[in-house]
Amino acid sequence: MANTLLDLSNELAESVSTAGNAVVRVEARRRLPASGFAWSHDGVIVTAHHVIEHEDNIRIGLPGGDAVPATLVGRDPATDLAVLRVQGASLPSPTWAEPESVRVGHLVLALGRPGKSVLATLGIVSALGESWRTPAGGQVHRYLQPDVAMYPGFSGGPLVAATGQVIGLNTTALLRGATVTIPAPTIRRVVEALLAYGKVKRGHLGVAVQPARLPAAIAKQFRQETGLLVTSVEPGSPAERAALVLGDTLVTFAGEPVRYPDDLLALLSGDRVGTTVPVQVLHGGRLQEVKVTIGERP
Repeated sequence: MANTLLDLSNELAESVSTAGNAVVRVEARRRLPASGFAWSHDGVIVTAHHVIEHEDNIRIGLPGGDAVPATLVGRDPATDLAVLRVQGASLPSPTWAEPESVRVGHLVLALGRPGKSVLATLGIVSALGESWRTPAGGQVHRYLQPDVAMYPGFSGGPLVAATGQVIGLNTTALLRGATVTIPAPTIRRVVEALLAYGKVKRGHLGVAVQPARLPAAIAKQFRQETGLLVTSVEPGSPAERAALVLGDTLVTFAGEPVRYPDDLLALLSGDRVGTTVPVQVLHGGRLQEVKVTIGERP
């Protein structure tokens, strides 16, 4: 038993050493610095959006102890991710764990570098789920909640498997009272968008909606009990230009049923910005189709 525990202890320590070489300190807020980690060898660093309180005079603390200036490439509040870049720094990019290999009960390590040294806490994967949408509307590929202690300055650091492979980025800002890990596929999608455009494009309709029960005949025709009642329309928005008005009920959007607000958010993806889609809507009690050109969320 003693040898088994010693072997496990040594393996965990090696995992911290391996993954910790890519973990950096992020100095971009007035209080305690936060953490981040290298995305690629050319100085691209990923961290949490909420730890970037000022966009100028950002500094990165490297594993060797040096502090170097960094620039903000872009940020995505909806997934709490941000990308920084440092010039002339060569950092080892982490090895990523296969998302399907992570199971509830697996041992995991949360790493951070709020000071000069890398810190680690040990826990387990306590919950896994399907893809989910954050309260700010960001799409995350998988719900992953670790049972790890997140000390001050750990946000933006990686969750690491016992093998030393990185599972994702830890944040305490997306769900109140819970630490969640943004998985690698979501990070990759957001980082690529930020590197290409400086932002993540999302579609914009310009309405506030709430679920509303459809008339029996319409519910039977579309095999859905609810649509989305329009409770407000922004002036000058794509919705107003399409003549949608207060009291209309959206039944389908781009050929897909919209029963709940999340259904509509999911269909307002960045690749649809600038495209025109059909919307079936109940207007004055009558079903009609309108065309909406999707805008870009400000």
